[in-house]
Amino acid sequence: MKALVISGGGSKGAFAGGVAQHLIEKMGKDYDMYLGTSTGSLLISHLALKKVEKIKQVYTSVNESSIFNLRPFLIKHKHGYDQISINHFNVLRNLARGRKTFGESKNLKKLILNTFSEEEFQQLKHSEKDILVTVSNLSLNEVEYKSIKDFEYQDFIEWIWISCNYTPFMSLVQKNGCEYADGGFGSMVPIEEAVKRGATEIDAIILKTEVSHFNRMPSKNVFGLITNLFNFVTDRVENQNIKIGKFAAANKDVIINFYYTPTVLTTNSLIFEQEKMKRWWESGFNYAKMKSEEINQIEP
Repeated sequence: MKALVISGGGSKGAFAGGVAQHLIEKMGKDYDMYLGTSTGSLLISHLALKKVEKIKQVYTSVNESSIFNLRPFLIKHKHGYDQISINHFNVLRNLARGRKTFGESKNLKKLILNTFSEEEFQQLKHSEKDILVTVSNLSLNEVEYKSIKDFEYQDFIEWIWISCNYTPFMSLVQKNGCEYADGGFGSMVPIEEAVKRGATEIDAIILKTEVSHFNRMPSKNVFGLITNLFNFVTDRVENQNIKIGKFAAANKDVIINFYYTPTVLTTNSLIFEQEKMKRWWESGFNYAKMKSEEINQIEP
């Protein structure tokens, strides 16, 4: 059983899309199971349908307004890098409404609804493929994996959206009596889950470099500090997921093919810039092409 696993990584998901496009269209790979966390959960349904050009168009045309109906930060370009600062008006307005987060991401839910139709959902649900998205249940302190087989259209759309909600910058969702947030807080790379569900070969797209290549810029404000802190935590989670996934795979003789980003794409994946994401998609495609050529040269 073959599985495609795509990690979380916000705007860096464009790179994952490029890698997946080469794997599916040029290498002819077909998967029985698709697992995604956060940005990965946005990709996997379209990849399973082989509608790569459709999701490429979505990823390379989104901006901050496509994600946030209430964006809690401002973006400043200084000295060659992006710096975020607090949008005091939006944050105070949201808190005055009794919300628990600095911003809200309801536009992202609308985008998912507009780009993944009920007809496409039904096609996947009744196919042999399984589509699983990762969410963090903050109330029960658990990571949960939501399969397309277990839900109807509106519910599954909401699980995809929840998987991407990087709180406290994005929406916190209450569902089934529990509070849910971004799956990346608990499982950035769900390799172990793929092994548990019977995968024998896994292609894992990891939206970070294999070895750390940078030092983060000093925090300029409280938002910068929070993003640096969360990035540190999710990096640790991701490293742990990979180690555990490798161990679980080794115990069951599962083959894992890793696709890391060869360079640092961005230090803030909450920033969505169309031109950069177009370049990242092409970069992912070319990287997968190069890696496949290297593998072919090694094989007798």
